[in-house]
Amino acid sequence: MKVLGIESSCDETAAAVVEDGRRILSNVVATQIPFHELYKGVVPEIASRKHTEWILPVVRQALDEAGLAVADIDAVAATNRPGLMGSLLVGTTFGKTLAWAAGKPFIAVNHMLGHLYAAHLEQDVGYPYLGLLVSGGHSIICRVDGFDDIEVLGTTVDDSAGEAFDKVAKFYGLGYPGGVIIDTLAKKGDAAAASFPVPRLDSAERRYDVSFSGLKTAVIHQRDLFWNEGYEHSVENMCAAFQEAACRTLAGRLFRAVDDTGLRTVVAGGGVAANSRLRAMLAERRDVRCVFPPLKLCGDNGAMIAGVAYHFLKRGDRSGWDTTACARIPQFKRGLGRSC
Repeated sequence: MKVLGIESSCDETAAAVVEDGRRILSNVVATQIPFHELYKGVVPEIASRKHTEWILPVVRQALDEAGLAVADIDAVAATNRPGLMGSLLVGTTFGKTLAWAAGKPFIAVNHMLGHLYAAHLEQDVGYPYLGLLVSGGHSIICRVDGFDDIEVLGTTVDDSAGEAFDKVAKFYGLGYPGGVIIDTLAKKGDAAAASFPVPRLDSAERRYDVSFSGLKTAVIHQRDLFWNEGYEHSVENMCAAFQEAACRTLAGRLFRAVDDTGLRTVVAGGGVAANSRLRAMLAERRDVRCVFPPLKLCGDNGAMIAGVAYHFLKRGDRSGWDTTACARIPQFKRGLGRSC
């Protein structure tokens, strides 16, 4: 079964063809970073306009690289939530229209399910496991019992991890996207140069939640208070100390969930899952199997959307032609489901 997956939730226009939920026949990603660098962040209006310009050639390229025509595709899938509303509408509308015109089933896919599934495209991972979803918009720790059977254990109470990286980088004029730049600079610095605060949320209802607002504020506005004696006040040292605190925040809550649930497999997904220090920190727990997607699948891509859609199709599910986009995921403790 060959599925065309379309992803346009933020600032990447992406399309891919995946066979039987695992074999990637093509995976095309057109990035808009050059258009947003000037603003040190994603401008929603620019993003949606670029999606409108690029989605047809990107889909055509994905089909060409797979050696297929639209008639050879068994279904069309597209991200319909969460993300930037204008961007989501471009991909969802294009996907529905293409599926309708070609007489193919249409599947609307939750972007977060895609990020969790990305590791499955290249590795065999059995359920259940703990998921760590970390991106520019989300920081979620969850229990995963199936590709769409997810219980959210904890989330951020303010900023997401990726948002904190981007805002720190923006304040210091380091460039965009901030996560990649800080990771690169941190490798040249010393994490021991500063001791930035790791938030404590120890109430029962916040046991697995994370917070990055206080850390971000400390790094931006109170950095001089946290420098350790004898270390140079360099950008590289600041990046290393900030990254260490941010990753320790995530790892601490995740390992708490590991100890509480007894689940010894962790699957990470999202752009921040590409961070080298986070990967190394999670690998330090020898009693835990940590599964990461390859770097090319950590960011937004169509392959993860097509992979999830395959399992919906296999189960007999379809999305209606009245399916539309949703900017946010409802704040339920269970149910990061398919569509609105």
